[in-house]
Amino acid sequence: MSAESRLVDRWRALAACYNDLAGRLDRALDDAHGVSLNEFETLDRLLADERDHCRMQDLATVMYLSQSALSRTVARLERDGLVERKMCPEDRRGVYVEITDLGRARHADARKTHLEILAAHLQED
Repeated sequence: MSAESRLVDRWRALAACYNDLAGRLDRALDDAHGVSLNEFETLDRLLADERDHCRMQDLATVMYLSQSALSRTVARLERDGLVERKMCPEDRRGVYVEITDLGRARHADARKTHLEILAAHLQED
């Protein structure tokens, strides 16, 4: 087997692992907590570095979602009362996303499920 074939095989194995795990996470988070994997990841990123809020533009740089997919995700979180969008006082074009108390509580509950699934599927030998 050539080096190129091994490289492609490794990529395909990685993609298959990611797709399987992402599907499991998405189903479990939605079933148990009413949030999708994208919604959980957004809440998780908002809570990273213990910040109260984040500019949408900055959030987009650390997420794997397109700008439009992130905007739709934040809209669903806002509709469910898990985040609020506020205008940036320093830059009227900017929008802050701020996690609510309900969002913090939902994240704390969902984080347990998230970690259980990661531990079950990504245990190192």
